[in-house]
Amino acid sequence: MAFFPFFIDIANRKVLIAGGGNVALRKAEKLLQFGADITVVAPVICTELEQLDGITAERRGFTDSDIDGAFAVIAATDDRALNSHIYELCTRRNILVNTVDDPENCGFYFPALVRKNNVTVGISTGGASPVFARYLREKTEELLDEKTLAAGDILAKYRPLIKQGFPTEEQRKNAAEAVLERCTESGEIPTDKEINELLERL
Repeated sequence: MAFFPFFIDIANRKVLIAGGGNVALRKAEKLLQFGADITVVAPVICTELEQLDGITAERRGFTDSDIDGAFAVIAATDDRALNSHIYELCTRRNILVNTVDDPENCGFYFPALVRKNNVTVGISTGGASPVFARYLREKTEELLDEKTLAAGDILAKYRPLIKQGFPTEEQRKNAAEAVLERCTESGEIPTDKEINELLERL
């Protein structure tokens, strides 16, 4: 089943990771990019995970009360029964939960992520083929080259001017598309003067 790709602000939100191995490490590294407040609970926690800036590491077993106040929980232990228990706990309390390597016990999936500048792309195959998701991620990384990202920056810079200078939604859309076309049609990034002249002609 396909999952809807929400983009949610998780800055300073509490995320619990139950498990301290390499899988937990990868999940924590992804979440830290977006400012999550991460607590890791496991009897054994790998050095790389424990030393990550921005996490709280607690070397002990999981207890049910660990999910109190959590926005999301990652069940990443090597105990399948414990992971299932965590999933059931979170489901009963309407807490978002991801159980690693167990799509049936997931309330959300981790997408294959591409993040460059202010562009974030999440790719999911609904858990059916992580290899294909990785392939699409690599293709997307190639697409988001320096020139493409520069085009995005220019559009963001001129968006307020376009909103101010063009009264209708259709005109604003056409103006933005014209700027994008100008940014991508040649090998050179247009100057501010060239963009302003284009907008004046429009």
